[in-house]
Amino acid sequence: MNLLATLHRWAGATIGAILIVLGLSGIALVWEDEWIGVPGAGDLVDASPPALAHAVDAAMTHHDGLSRVTFASDGTGLHQTAYADGSGAYLNGQGAIVEQWSGKWQRPELWIFDLHHYLFAGDIGKTITGIAGLAGVFFVISGAILWWRTRRTFVFRLWPKRMTRSAIIRQHRDLGIIVAPFLFVVLLSGSAMVFKPLGAALVTPFPAPIEHPALPATQVDPNDWEAIFRLAKTTFPGAEIRRLQFGAETTTLRLRQPFEWTPNGRSYLRIDNAGLVTVDAPTGAIDRQNATEKFYPIHAGKVGGIWWKIVLTLTGMSLVLLGALAFFGFWFRRK
Repeated sequence: MNLLATLHRWAGATIGAILIVLGLSGIALVWEDEWIGVPGAGDLVDASPPALAHAVDAAMTHHDGLSRVTFASDGTGLHQTAYADGSGAYLNGQGAIVEQWSGKWQRPELWIFDLHHYLFAGDIGKTITGIAGLAGVFFVISGAILWWRTRRTFVFRLWPKRMTRSAIIRQHRDLGIIVAPFLFVVLLSGSAMVFKPLGAALVTPFPAPIEHPALPATQVDPNDWEAIFRLAKTTFPGAEIRRLQFGAETTTLRLRQPFEWTPNGRSYLRIDNAGLVTVDAPTGAIDRQNATEKFYPIHAGKVGGIWWKIVLTLTGMSLVLLGALAFFGFWFRRK
């Protein structure tokens, strides 16, 4: 037990600072739609094929090298574009540019996203965040084990009674056990998205994925956006058209079916340069693919409405408070 306590303290003192950063940036991203502050963000969405086709044409006219268009949704009434040179823009429903940027540092939602997911360090930073998440899972489990010994002295406190090492430890222990279930879910789901084998292991109890029925041989004009959007509506009735992604050999249209939780969905129409269309989509059955799709919306507050957002906010604030006080108590109140 002493060894477990030592590992818990030292790991928290070294990795806790990263968890503080992830907690603060995560809270900001949960409420992104509420503070984005761009004119037209609250506009009603016109998701008809002609309107979406007009938005794509406007995005292509605005700047060369269009790589992605994320279409307006209930969260924000603006279309967001991304270009190969790192620039981007917001377009309203009429196709007019209401905000544009030449790099991520000009928009807070972009650099906060990069901080939370990559720590401004690309794939290396992504791996570090995954490791920090796994360390957080260890903190939750080991902390619960260590708390059990002192459960009879439990007192709920948001702040230590005194800024002494013993008082900080007691507050850390008792607050931690309250938020432990939520921290476990948030940290584990985040790590599962970074480390695919972990995610695969978590969904192993579910049945193998069921393939979506193949689309009959279909040919479209790869530059006729309205026809492509109409085909998408026919192929996936009731689905939202969420994102158009451009590749060297294939253009991918991403949709969200009613049973999907991920905001941009995981249903795809892929159109090659010759106009041949193929389908890659879940069926809605309870299988591993469907279970994996739930990691992101649960982690990011994209499901469950405002109440889950509030829970995630309180969880993130607790993570920051626990990490900050533990860091302070370990390094500045050590005997």
